[in-house]
Amino acid sequence: MKSNFFVPMTPRGLSNISPPPPWHYAGDFLIIDFWARPDAVASLLPAELQPDVKAEGHAQAYFIDWQYTAAHDEFLDPARYQYREFFVLVDALFQGKPVAFCPYIFVDNDAAIARGWAQGFPKRYGTILQTRLFAASGPASPKLAPGGRFGASASTAGQRIARGLVTLEKAVTDPAALGSRPTINLRHFPRLAAGQWERPAVHELVESVMDNFTVADAWMGKGELTLPECENEELSDLAPVRCGNGYRMSVSYSVTDLKTLVDHSAK
Repeated sequence: MKSNFFVPMTPRGLSNISPPPPWHYAGDFLIIDFWARPDAVASLLPAELQPDVKAEGHAQAYFIDWQYTAAHDEFLDPARYQYREFFVLVDALFQGKPVAFCPYIFVDNDAAIARGWAQGFPKRYGTILQTRLFAASGPASPKLAPGGRFGASASTAGQRIARGLVTLEKAVTDPAALGSRPTINLRHFPRLAAGQWERPAVHELVESVMDNFTVADAWMGKGELTLPECENEELSDLAPVRCGNGYRMSVSYSVTDLKTLVDHSAK
């Protein structure tokens, strides 16, 4: 018997937009290091975070092809639990500690949007595609080898918002060398009642908790990224001044918890 975690709240819980935790993820990642204008990065940070001056506007773009499951083999329903995602993390500081903040994220699945909002990721609907890797080698499948090329793109509301390319150079023998800052999000749920708009029901700075984080088949090389200007979008304010390394890897982890750092929710 499933239980209700999200809406709609139904007798058997089968119609919930997504099952309750634990949530398990596996995906193929394309990651591109880039540097934006430091003032553009700083303008996106919530009040509790400070710019990381030493980072000089460093950020990372992620394109991911995901597969998800909870406790009932949900991965056997790919129409509902496969999805693709694009997001940006910008370097910042929290109480002097290096962190990464997520200002923009796009996904092509409503269940993933719901889980993202619960975690503080500001997810919006988009279309995300990336070059896939197949076990059967051939001209249509790049190789995990020097010279292998993987492309990706993201769009929303009919507009292309991102385009990435990673050209592999060498395998990453020690995934720990990739480094990782804690991911910080802002969980924000407003009140609609008149006179209450400025007193959100939820306003929390939170840290993502990812258990059993595993990396496989990690490669690195040259990364390229463009964030074109689009009508009614601000992502292009982070247009790269320069790009750095690109990475292609497979990742898995589980989510069962969330760490609240600061809670400004209206009581």
